[in-house]
Amino acid sequence: MVWIALLIVFGIVIGNIMLLRHTAPMKMPPKVEHSQRHDDDWDSDKDA
Repeated sequence: MVWIALLIVFGIVIGNIMLLRHTAPMKMPPKVEHSQRHDDDWDSDKDA
């Protein structure tokens, strides 16, 4: 029973490492909406 649990845990760890290596070269798209929202909040604070 312990061997099955160890195999499952080992498989999850190896799978996560392989996924991380596969997705490492991918680039995240820039979040334009997020920065614009903060700029709008900054402008509204200036007016108050």
